[in-house]
Amino acid sequence: MVLQWILLAAGFALLIKGADFFVDGAVGIAKKFGIPQLIIGLTVVALGTSAPEAAVSIASATKGAADITIGNVVGSNILNIFIILGLTAVIVAISVSGSTIKFDIPFMLGVTALMLLLGLDGSISRIDAAILVGLMIFYIFYLIRMVKSGKIADEDDKPAKKLTIPVALILAGIGIAMIIFGSQITVNAATEIARSFGVSERFIGLTVVALGTSLPELFTSVTAARKGNADIAVGNVVGSNIFNILFVVGISGLITNIPFTVPFRVDTLIAIGAGVLLWLLCFKKKKLFRWGGVILLASYAAYFFFWLM
Repeated sequence: MVLQWILLAAGFALLIKGADFFVDGAVGIAKKFGIPQLIIGLTVVALGTSAPEAAVSIASATKGAADITIGNVVGSNILNIFIILGLTAVIVAISVSGSTIKFDIPFMLGVTALMLLLGLDGSISRIDAAILVGLMIFYIFYLIRMVKSGKIADEDDKPAKKLTIPVALILAGIGIAMIIFGSQITVNAATEIARSFGVSERFIGLTVVALGTSLPELFTSVTAARKGNADIAVGNVVGSNIFNILFVVGISGLITNIPFTVPFRVDTLIAIGAGVLLWLLCFKKKKLFRWGGVILLASYAAYFFFWLM
């Protein structure tokens, strides 16, 4: 059992460092083409920090442990808002762009509610998954259109980390390889630990795996906020939550039907509630203040207490 915990820690380390390499490489490429900071946060960084969730969930689906998929995604989305943005806001107040408040957060809430509706029959089928993947394509094209129309401008005056295209591609490639390998170790170790303690895969997915795969979002958001890149901090979390559902659940569901049991309905409602709370805290002032971060952290404490009960 000690070996499984060591393997779990090693898997998380590979996921975190792999995501770091991937984000550095991907952002380096994106910056070369003058893509705005908010778009980088909502897409490139969000997809990069969602890569651990994707790798873990897809690996779980192929190994017949699909219960981890929904638990991992829903648990990560709850953690991303309550813990990631909560801790980040406590460290430094976060500005939130108008487009994030008007479209991205409501869109995140919409796709979360859609996943809940699709899972009411007890599973996310391949048809359901195809719908989610289709929405992901729509979202990407929407962001591209917003950039071309000039409705999203780059507010980042800081010089980009100078990486040549070949170096950036190599970093991204190494990152993906580390993420894939780390995901295999993480899934195997988490499943064995769950079985040894006699707890459900849902619990492991919502807690241990969700926290481990959310660490890239935490490090990225805190670092971005401290450097003044607030659009990346908030865009990273909102975009990551969107990709977790549309990409992670979508791709996993195309591989195999994903069980969506009754308890997951409650967890998904909590995820929706977390998104609504975030929207309310940011709506008026377009900023997430430190007191808002405290509210988010307290909300997670209440959720975890409820879970234990």
